[in-house]
This record gives sequence, C-alpha cells and structure tokens, in this order.
Amino acid sequence: MIDETKTLIFCMTMIVLKTAAYGQDNVTTSQKGIALHPVAKGWSQNSVNATVFRKDPITSFKNIQYIAFYDSLANVVVGKRKLGARDWELKVTGFKGKAKDAHNGISIITDGDGYLHIAWDHHGNALRYSRSMAPGSLSFTEKMPMTGLKEINVTYPQFFKMPDGNLIFLYRDGSSGSGDLVMNYYSTKSKSWTQRQSNLIDGEKKRNAYWQMDLDKKGTIHLSWVWREGPDVATNHDLCYARSRDGGITWEQTSGKKYQLPITMGSAEYALRIPQNSELINQTSIAADAEGNPFIATYWRSADSKIPQYRLVYQHAGEWRMQQIGSRTLGFTLSGKGTKKIPIARPQIIIQKNGKPIVIFRDQERGFKVSAAISDNLLEASWTIRDLTESGVDEWEPSYDTELWKAKKRLNLYVQKVSQADGEGIAKTAQQMIYVMEWKP
Repeated sequence: MIDETKTLIFCMTMIVLKTAAYGQDNVTTSQKGIALHPVAKGWSQNSVNATVFRKDPITSFKNIQYIAFYDSLANVVVGKRKLGARDWELKVTGFKGKAKDAHNGISIITDGDGYLHIAWDHHGNALRYSRSMAPGSLSFTEKMPMTGLKEINVTYPQFFKMPDGNLIFLYRDGSSGSGDLVMNYYSTKSKSWTQRQSNLIDGEKKRNAYWQMDLDKKGTIHLSWVWREGPDVATNHDLCYARSRDGGITWEQTSGKKYQLPITMGSAEYALRIPQNSELINQTSIAADAEGNPFIATYWRSADSKIPQYRLVYQHAGEWRMQQIGSRTLGFTLSGKGTKKIPIARPQIIIQKNGKPIVIFRDQERGFKVSAAISDNLLEASWTIRDLTESGVDEWEPSYDTELWKAKKRLNLYVQKVSQADGEGIAKTAQQMIYVMEWKP
C-alpha cells in the first residue's frame, strides 16, 4: 500500500527548452509525413535510454504527452508538452540511476486520473517507484513501496493501463536464469497497489521467463515469453503464450484451456518450439489486432542457416503461424552475459486499423537507420521495408507512446543515437539529442 503521508516534493529548477537552442541535429529525416521533434540531450554512453523493453519512455494522457530519460549525469529527467507542440517543459527530478547498466531504464505511465507513475534504475535491486503529486504535475512523492511484497530484487519494471484507467505493473523477481514474474494492480479509486500475482510464471529455480505484454482494446492481456536456462543469452529457447480476460486474475491458452498458476515450462502453451543456441533474442514485442489475435515480433536463425532473421509469429484461424520478414545477409551469434552489442535491434510491432502489422527495427545492413517493415499482404508474406531516417542511430532500439497509438493511431517513437559496448560496458561518447518521431502510417 502507498503511504499517503510520504509527500516529499523534489523542487528542482523548471526549464523550458526551445528548439532553436538545440543546434545541429544528429538524426535526420526527409521522409514525407514523418517529423523529428528534438527534446533535449541525454545519456548515450550505452542504450539505457533506448531499450525496447521500456514501457514506456513517452506516454500520453488526453492532450498532454510526457517523457522520461537520464541526462548526462544520470539524473532522471521528466517532461511534458501539448501533443504536437515543439517546446517541452523539462524537470530534473531528485532521482538518479545507475545509468552505466543498460538494464536500468525508466518506465512511465499515467493512470485514469492523470497521475504520472514512474519506476527507474532496476537490475536486481529494491523497487524504485514514485508518482506525481497531482494530475499533470512534474513534482513527485519521495520513493515509496507499492505493496511491500517481493520488492527487494526487481528487474524490468513495466507499466500498462487498463481500459478503466487502472494500472498493471510487471517485473521480474529474481535473476537471469532463476526468476519469477510478479504482477501488481493499481486502483485509481483507492490510489493503492495490490499484488495480483506473486508468481505468474515460475522458473522453478532453474530458469526464468523473458516476457513481452500488450493489452488490446477490450482489455484482454496478451503475454508471450521465451525461457532462459541461465545467464547466457544463448540458452534462450521456445516461444510461449498466455492471455487474461479479467485483468490478470485468471489465465488461459488460445484454446480457452485454463492455466493452473503459476505457469511452468511443463504447462505453458508453445506458440513455436525454438531450440537453444538459435540466436533467439529475448524481450521483444507483442500486439493484438481488433479481433484479439496476438502478433509477436522477434528474431532467431533457423537450423540450416547462420543468419538470424526477423520473424512474425501470430494467430490466424485458430492456429499459430510464422513468417520471415525480409531477408538479411549478415550473420552473428548471441552468447554471453549482460547487455550485448548486436548489429540489429529487437523489433517493435504495432497493428494498424486494417489489421496489417508494422515492425520497427534497426539493422547494420541498412546503415543503423530507423526502419519499418510494413505488411502488404499478411497471408502472402509480402512486406515493404523503408527507412524512416537518413542517418544512423547506432544501438538504439524502438519504443513508443503506446497510449497515443491506441487512442489515435498516431505513432510517436522515442529516438536517440546511443552506443553500447558489449557485456555492460560503456562507450566514450558525448550525450546525444533525444527526439520524438511523429509518424501516422
């Protein structure tokens, strides 16, 4: 439960930045219908500001959009603007993070009353969570617990909003290769958190699940994951699925068969069997169409190839299908611990009104640009790939304003040129400009 008496406000200087003061851009585009709006410069010595599993780096409530990132001193910065405006109101909070670890991203969401919730700086440490003092405010309470349960070993915090404005919060309790998935639930009525699932997916002390989650317009929760047998990324295997129609209380397979919780390797529904040592990446993205069919974007290599390919795994006519997206020619291997320096980004998937998917990615073969694979005909596996920027973004991975996309089908991507040394190292690079890329596909 949240202690409402803990209301220490971090009163830092408010700064309104004008785009004219930014100087020369370091990411450019000339694509019709795409705009890059600069925000401010931020930490870029690793990918902590630009990882695919941030949920979300930017988020909207009504006509206000919020953003969060680390600055060059690893301060947590939050900001807001009117949707579509050029100028941002930015505030350096009293919070800091260990930005040298690329796991320690910042996640934000607004609840149905307009309060901004924030979680930051997690990789196997105690929960760091706060919320704004009032709707629309950039001032926050001091760090506080949610439920006080299983909050000492937190990694990968993610917020999701239910259609009624209440919130879901997911995180891993444990470590790579030995962890469980915890789900908390926030009520706008009581302004408090409860633990909905203390162990939704059980690694049985032998493995852990690396998940991705989405809520469709009906409020159905779609959850997919890969298993990992140890700290080495090469032990990733298989692609599993579960859904919940009641806010995460009960769970089922696509057939409607109910899960007995927690879900284990033996009880999981397997969307696709993928062996270890397949260069299968973890923590990518999932989205559902208007009919509630899940689409999962990821990458791995087939047994007869040395080249990992982007893939789409999806439900159609009651069965799981898979198709390759494009045809890459650059091979690489995934192995070892920590955040890896990889020539391609983990992909982000969105579903258009017409039901056709768009997969956003970055690939060394395309000059490290922000790129999009657009489905022309899903049943015929026909895709068009286009670059959305003219310049490269190095080790950037895509994340976006999920609430704005759900409400208005306007895509606002967080874009920043960032570096990533292999195995949790940091690169000697200057801070880089942060942009919001606006695109209406």
